Order: sequence, then C-alpha cells, then structure tokens
Amino acid sequence: MSIVKAEKEAVAAVAAASGLATDPQWYKDAVIYELHVKAFFDSNGDGIGDFHGLTEKLDYVADLGVNTIWLLPFYPSPFRDDGYDVSDYRNVHPAYGTRQDFRVLVREAHKRGLRIITELVVNHTSDEHPWFQAARRAPKGSPKRNYYVWSDDPDKYDGTRIIFTDTEKSNWTWDEVAQQYYWHRFFSHQPDLNFDNPHVRQAVIRTMRFWLDMGVDGFRLDAIPYLIERDGTSNENLRETHAVIKEIRASLDANYTGKLLLAEANMWPEDVREYFGDGDECHMAYHFPLMPRMYMA
Repeated sequence: MSIVKAEKEAVAAVAAASGLATDPQWYKDAVIYELHVKAFFDSNGDGIGDFHGLTEKLDYVADLGVNTIWLLPFYPSPFRDDGYDVSDYRNVHPAYGTRQDFRVLVREAHKRGLRIITELVVNHTSDEHPWFQAARRAPKGSPKRNYYVWSDDPDKYDGTRIIFTDTEKSNWTWDEVAQQYYWHRFFSHQPDLNFDNPHVRQAVIRTMRFWLDMGVDGFRLDAIPYLIERDGTSNENLRETHAVIKEIRASLDANYTGKLLLAEANMWPEDVREYFGDGDECHMAYHFPLMPRMYMA
C-alpha cells in the first residue's frame, strides 16, 4: 500500500469515527471560526502562533460552539501581503511548524468533530514562487512562460479597473528578466496565473488534492472573479472563469465526498449568485454588501 493511500485511509477512518463523513451538506449549518495561525497561540515562546499551539487549544475552540475552523494562509510566503503571496503551495511556513504538525492538527480537530477549511490563493502567486522565477527566464511563448499572463503592450485590457489605486498605477508591471509586462490584479509582487493554460489548471487541482488527501474539508477560493482575461471586457466574472470553477468542482466531486468550495467574490449579489452555477460551482459564497452591515448593526 502506498504512503498516500495509507494516509487517505487513516484520515477517512478518523472522519468516520467522529461522524464527519456522514453529512455531505454539513456546510449549510456550519458555524465557522476564522483564525490566523500566527496570531492564535504560541506554543514555544518565539512570539509567533503555530500549529502546536492551535492543536493544544482545540478543546477551547470546540467549547466556543463552532464546528469548523477556517485557516488563513499558512504557506511559505515573503509576507508582503500577509501570506496571500504564496511562494510554495505544498508546504507550511516554517514559523508555524511542519506538514506533520498540520496533519496532527487535522486529525485532532476531526476527533473533536471540528472540520478544517483552508485558503486556496490561486489567482496569483508571490513573485518569489518557483513557477514565476522559471516563467520569467523561459523563452517567450514557451509552456513555462505561459504559466503567467504576459504582454508586450501595457495598454492591453485597458478596460480593467485597478483594485489598489493607492499603490498600483497599472495592472501591468515590466519585468527586466523576461523583457515583457506581466499581469497582476492585486499588488505588483503578485503576478496572476494564466488559467487559460491547462497545465496551470491541472497544477491547481493537484494542489487541492494534496491538501484534501491530508484531510482538509474544503477551501476558501480567494479572488476567483479574476481568473481569466479577455480583450474588451472588465476581466471580472467572465464565462470562462466560471468554466474553470466548474472544472475544479468536477474534479473535487469525482474524487471526494463532503468537501467544500467557498467563493470569495467581492461583487454585487447578482454576480455572486452566478458562482453557485447550477450546483456545479461553489457550495457557498460571501454576501459582501451585507456582511459589514450585519457587523455594524
């Protein structure tokens, strides 16, 4: 038996014993507690929260009356955007612990009837990610270069709004190594992945399966309205973007049961509604206009 298969079977056994495997629509009644590992509980006195600390406090979390923990990004990162600039999708930041520490966290959470959902930040990566470093050095038009969105024309997609107008003057940034401009909807140190490239889509799905096989119960899909670019559009909420999400969901459903996709689409409700598809995209979505009003009420 392979190590991966053995791990999946062990994860499934814990989930079954805790009753977590019996309700595929658990998310409809979920009480979700968001936390940042680095700010939660420090187990070794270095001033940074870690997986050991969170595992130690799982009984406290369960006593709050929640049944799901949503973890903010914990991947290796230069932290220029608080971890949303990921430099390695298949590891954990060493300040928080190890992948084995994460496995223990998931197992112990499941024993207490707590599910774990994590961030999946795949619209963009850090510019320090090995994929981007390879892309900028690869020949123009090559498969490695095409992991990201490049152009010789900084006026391409000029109908697209700039999200961070206080720091970014353009959605394009010149790269001296590549001798081209690269596209970024967020900060210039966060180049956008090219979801028109099937290799990128498969790499993202493999990343999902990597964490799901460890027992993760779902993902918050960060910044999903921006996955695809097309001339003459706002490059938001495109039909092709929804096709990517359908592909991700189909892969999820074909290989797992009871896993969650949560859409982070900061759009008006009529646009957010589309991220449910016909039951073939995301299971849940935020209502951004409503949330701050609930908080302030």
